[in-house]
Amino acid sequence: MDAFTRFTNQTQGRDRLFRATQYTCMLLRYLLEPKAGKENVVMKLKKLESSVSTGRKWFRLGNVVHAIQATQQSIHATALVPRLCLTLANLNRVVYFICDTILWVRSVGLASHVNKEKWRMWAARHYCCSLLLSLARDLYEISLQMEQAARDGAEREKSPPQDPPGYSVADEETEWLQSFLLLLFRSLRKHPPLLLDTVKNFCDILNPLDQLGIYKSNPGIIGLGGLVSSLAGIVIVAYPHMKLKTQ
Repeated sequence: MDAFTRFTNQTQGRDRLFRATQYTCMLLRYLLEPKAGKENVVMKLKKLESSVSTGRKWFRLGNVVHAIQATQQSIHATALVPRLCLTLANLNRVVYFICDTILWVRSVGLASHVNKEKWRMWAARHYCCSLLLSLARDLYEISLQMEQAARDGAEREKSPPQDPPGYSVADEETEWLQSFLLLLFRSLRKHPPLLLDTVKNFCDILNPLDQLGIYKSNPGIIGLGGLVSSLAGIVIVAYPHMKLKTQ
């Protein structure tokens, strides 16, 4: 109970709960829409989704400052690739949150002259760029962990493997794929923060890709991706040691 209280007292924690609720409503609405007699439930889910989305905008008003602070921290990362990817990703997040704030100002009627579609597309572009750069950092970290796992495996197996009779190129390709997947599985299993960050970024990117028309998805896929991402985010906020550290 104490952990839950600490979690809900954080702005990020409340935002993650609202976000999970929003995308759960989207997913349920998509699943129930084709069914007859569910029109009333679908309408209630749509209203709840809209209300939660509006409420989340209040939590995101201070995220520009957080993104600027994250940019300042990422500049001091030791490794070149994470430093470059995270700094550029955080800069794109700064622009995204600025666009998001402008859209919020328009939605409450303080700047009705703002072109909503233009700013929405700008926000989607910078959000997408931020996630792509974050995924590039994740792939870099995964490659390092796989190299380490491969070296550890090579040290345990001193003698070279002998090819059995009738060994073919197809068998070699199958064995390579199995070895690759096994290395990937071992690397992610040993580093849960890396797994969570990768899953979160991959699921998050479905929404901006759909908005930009790069890869169209239905509301069910976006809702499922958003829900999985939100659950991963809840775990990261509730358990700070599960956050992927910058080296």
